[in-house]
Amino acid sequence: MKLTKRRYLKGFIVVTLLLAAVRWLFPAVAEPNAAEPTVAEQTEDEQEAEQAAVDEEAMETDVRSAREDRRWWASRPHRIRSVPSYITAFPDTNDLQLSAARRWGVEPVKNRADAEARKRELVYIGSSPYYAVDSLRLSIPYLVPRAAVLLSDIGQAFFDSLYIKGVPLHRLLVTSVLRSEQDVARLRQWNRNATENSCHLYGTTFDISYVRFETVEPPDGPMRRRVSNDTLKYVLAEVLRDMREQGRCYIKHEVKQPCFHMTVR
Repeated sequence: MKLTKRRYLKGFIVVTLLLAAVRWLFPAVAEPNAAEPTVAEQTEDEQEAEQAAVDEEAMETDVRSAREDRRWWASRPHRIRSVPSYITAFPDTNDLQLSAARRWGVEPVKNRADAEARKRELVYIGSSPYYAVDSLRLSIPYLVPRAAVLLSDIGQAFFDSLYIKGVPLHRLLVTSVLRSEQDVARLRQWNRNATENSCHLYGTTFDISYVRFETVEPPDGPMRRRVSNDTLKYVLAEVLRDMREQGRCYIKHEVKQPCFHMTVR
C-alpha cells in the first residue's frame, strides 16, 4: 500500500490520540520517580560512594601498617653499643669523688660498732631484686640514703636495659660498700696502693663488678642461655654513662680491681 500524505497525517493523529488516552488513563506513567535519582545524580552518588570506600580502605591500610610497625619495633631488640672508651666515659678521679663524699656523706666510722650506732644516718643494703651484695670482708653493707637510691636505680635501669636488648636478666654484684677506719687500715696492710682517705669511709661510695654477675632464673625452670661478661659489661657501661651524664654520680673504671668505682653526687 502506497504511503500518501493523507494517510501519514491520519496515522500521526491516531498515535497522538492513543498516547493522550494512555496518559489520561495512567497519569503516573508520565511523572518522574522521585525515589530514583536522575542519571547524573546517580553517577555522582556512585562516585562519592566509591571514593569513600577507597578512603576507608586506605585508612585501614595505614592503621594496619602502623600497628605492624609498632609490633616490629617492640619485638626487635635494641642494639648494644656500650661506650667508645671506658677511660673517657668514666674519668672521675679519687680526689673528685672524695670531695663529693665529704659533701654528701657521714663522718668516717671508726669500726663496725660505730657503724651500727649510725643507723639514723645510714641505710642497710641487703640483696635486692636488682643487685646482690658480695661476701664483704673489708666493708659493711651500709650507705647514706642518697647513695642507696642511686644503687637501686642503677640496678633497675640495668634490668630494663637487658630486657629491651633481648639479653637474659642478671643481677649486679656489689663488691665494696662502707669501710670503717679499721677496714681501711687492714686493707693497707696487704694493698699499699689503697688510699688512707678512702671515699668508702663516708657511705657515699660503692663498687660494682664488671666481671661477675648473677644470673636470674627460676629455681625449677629451664636454665637460661649463657651470656658473656663482656656483653653484660657493655650494657652496664651504657647505664652508668647515662647516670653520670644526668649528674647523679662520679665514676671511675678500675682495672686492677675490676669494678666501676662510683660516688653519689
